[in-house]
Amino acid sequence: MRIGIAGTGNMARVLGARWVRAGHDVLVGGRDPGRAGELAGRIGARAGTLREAARHGRDAVLLAVPYAAAVGVVSGLGDAVRGRTLIDCTNPVGPGFVLETAGGPSAAERIAAAAPGAAVVKGFNLCHESVWGLTPPVFGGRALAVPLCGEDEVALEAVRGLVRDLGCVPVNGGGLERAGLLEATAAFLIGLWMGEGVDAQAIAPPLEYAGVDVA
Repeated sequence: MRIGIAGTGNMARVLGARWVRAGHDVLVGGRDPGRAGELAGRIGARAGTLREAARHGRDAVLLAVPYAAAVGVVSGLGDAVRGRTLIDCTNPVGPGFVLETAGGPSAAERIAAAAPGAAVVKGFNLCHESVWGLTPPVFGGRALAVPLCGEDEVALEAVRGLVRDLGCVPVNGGGLERAGLLEATAAFLIGLWMGEGVDAQAIAPPLEYAGVDVA
């Protein structure tokens, strides 16, 4: 797959490295050419501008910038993201673990509005970047599940493949209108992990005890 990465931070580094190792053609783009070149050299990718990353990402473009910059970056890309699968891994979580988009629309929906013609998929936002670097992320014998929210089935299938490349299991999270729930989950879990030192897995029972009909 041809993957463009818009951003040069930790998520760009870790996910980009994993996808390069999986055999994908990755181009890292950033506002700072030197920083983009340095990161690309570290992970075995190519480097360019943000627009070049979007144009390169014929199969997927990872938006790996802080949420505060995300809408501005996407708006600046214009037609370069039209027809692209745009993966939103941002978390609109502010000080005190508060959801900055409370009341809506979600971060993913705002990004989609700034990128008409792109197929936005929300995902990869529930874990610290260090988790994505594990090979593979398996805990207690169970592979990490990665919920995805989106509308376009072709885009979702592309991202499912990228999830599997990490050794993880893609999970259907519903349409993009449910991305806000995924973002709120991230805010809540981060608050438990970092604010309270609580193992968040302990708050949910196994499926067989969840009181739902799984037949």
